[in-house]
Amino acid sequence: MVRIPAGGGITLGPVDTPALLAAALFATSAPLAKVLLEGTGPVTLAGLLYLGSGLGLALLMVVRRAFAGAVKPGERITRGDLAWLAAAVLASGVAAPIVLMASLTVTPAATASLLLNVEAAATALIAVLLFG
Repeated sequence: MVRIPAGGGITLGPVDTPALLAAALFATSAPLAKVLLEGTGPVTLAGLLYLGSGLGLALLMVVRRAFAGAVKPGERITRGDLAWLAAAVLASGVAAPIVLMASLTVTPAATASLLLNVEAAATALIAVLLFG
C-alpha cells in the first residue's frame, strides 16, 4: 500500500513497485504495438505477443514448481473446467488480441490506449449487471 507519512514523501510497499511497473507497461502497450504494426500484420503481431506471454508464463511455472513443489489438488484443471477454459482462451487469447491489433491499424494509439483502460471498468460493470 502506498503511504504518505506526515512529514511528506511517499513510501511504497512490497507490491506497489511491481504494480506500478505493470500499469506503466500496460499503458505503453498500445503505442508500442502501433509502432510494431508498421513492420508486420495484425495477426502475426498478436501471435508473437501471446507467444512471448506464454513463454514467460511457462518459465514462471517452472520456477514456481522448483520452489513450491507440486501443484495442489485444488489448483488442477478439472474436466468440468475445460469448456470454460476453452471459451476464455478463444475469446481473450485468440480473438481479442487479433481484433486489438487490427484495430490499431486504423485507430490512433492514444485512443486505443484510453479504450483499453476503460475495458476493465466496462468488464466489471457488465459482470455486475449479468451476475449480480
